[in-house]
Amino acid sequence: MKYLATALALLAAPAFADGIITYDTDQSFDDVVFGLESAILDAGLVIDSVSHTGDMLERTRADVGSDKVLFEHADVFSFCSAAISRRAMEEDPMNIVFCPYDIFVMVRPESPDTTTIGFRTFPDGAMQEVQTLLDDIAKAAIGID
Repeated sequence: MKYLATALALLAAPAFADGIITYDTDQSFDDVVFGLESAILDAGLVIDSVSHTGDMLERTRADVGSDKVLFEHADVFSFCSAAISRRAMEEDPMNIVFCPYDIFVMVRPESPDTTTIGFRTFPDGAMQEVQTLLDDIAKAAIGID
């Protein structure tokens, strides 16, 4: 079954919408999270934080007067690359606004068998190196080479 999931992940093509790049897979949320953690560490980076955004939104749903479930699962992983960040900020110190870098993993209630991994796009110039890094990490997380 794992080989089938990997084969299906290889068929995944990036989706581009409103400044976001996403990949869908039939792998479980936990498997994608494990793959993402591994890919970040394999790139020699350290995870600064994990925001459990889905849990927070579900926990506070009634408190804000909503009855809509947004996610079955949703986490955002934040990390940075000292080398890439330095190059980007030496080109333009205002690139600080993009650091740390985030990759999200989510499962929506209307498609519980699909896990989505993604990140926002970045402007042309030095930040394209960051976008390539995030794309490589996201693809590695779900087994796309």
